[in-house]
Amino acid sequence: MPKAASRLPQTPVAFVLAIVQAYERRGMDPGAALRKAGLAPERVLDPGERVAIAPFEAFTADAMSELDDEALGWFSRRLPWGSYGMLLRASLTAPGLELAVRRWCRHHGLLTEDVRIELRLEEEVGVIRIREFVDLGVLREFCLVSLLRNVHGIACWLADSRIAPIVARFPFPAPAHAEAYGRMFGGEIAFDAPETELRFDASYLRLPVVRDDAALSGLLRNPIPLMARRYRQDRLLSQRINGFIVARTDPLANAEEVAGHLGISLRSLQRHLRDEGTSFLDLQSEARRLRAEELLRRGDLPLKRVARLAGYSDESSFGRAFRRWTGQSPGEFRRNASARADSPPPGGTGEAGGGTAALR
Repeated sequence: MPKAASRLPQTPVAFVLAIVQAYERRGMDPGAALRKAGLAPERVLDPGERVAIAPFEAFTADAMSELDDEALGWFSRRLPWGSYGMLLRASLTAPGLELAVRRWCRHHGLLTEDVRIELRLEEEVGVIRIREFVDLGVLREFCLVSLLRNVHGIACWLADSRIAPIVARFPFPAPAHAEAYGRMFGGEIAFDAPETELRFDASYLRLPVVRDDAALSGLLRNPIPLMARRYRQDRLLSQRINGFIVARTDPLANAEEVAGHLGISLRSLQRHLRDEGTSFLDLQSEARRLRAEELLRRGDLPLKRVARLAGYSDESSFGRAFRRWTGQSPGEFRRNASARADSPPPGGTGEAGGGTAALR
């Protein structure tokens, strides 16, 4: 494969072969669809290879149309063209992402009883889990991976935000193309798990649904990339970065460390922040300010110590930065914060029960 092509998004040939098997189960020849997508039949027989994502998407779309099965042979009955669009339309009116995903999962059970997809909340973690009720056979891997990518992509699209996985787990041994899973999902990847599941920060489920019928009509003209490619923009990324920086003030986290923690490249980190109208330096500065204000409110640390804990090597540079942030010196901020803490609430006497007495 030419080096230039290797930098493009790719997918394992094993997934192309899975679609070929779906054709064979129906007694149909996939040759025409393969050639139309630029995938010569004799070339895709080696499961150890990879192909560019665009031909794979074209082959997938033609296969769904020719087989009249959006599930591509996974289930005991076909899902005719338009089935997943119908599910998505039913979720579109939900005000928030959690209800939209729950509705999609529930309605998926009306299409097939072979699997059940469910959304659960475990403290602050959202869990999308797939339970199997029949033997999915040789298409099991392709089915489970595609279903998980599908519901993940739909959730991302509904909220217009990339939902960064914490971990994706699969109930089969690591395949020869296991390295592709990291590119497909991001986050930690685990095999030989009890069930298929995707775990992510539950904060994403509080995002509003921002799509409408017009957006859905546009999506349905070319829906395959939603399942085949990772979503682009993470609307909560800056919040997650800020939380990590605040937790790591000594020493202060750098951009490379944060990118590694989030499972993305440094270039992707910078691009995401640019799309959100901010930068890593802005977030780092904000984290320093929050940390400094917290330490100054405590009132028991010397200013030199506060400066160091906020990421500054000396008190004077910290003082200049703090004045830019707040319009006050660190000492003025501490005195004002202390005075506010000592003042009684408005209308009160400063003694227990004073507020109640004022209402009598």
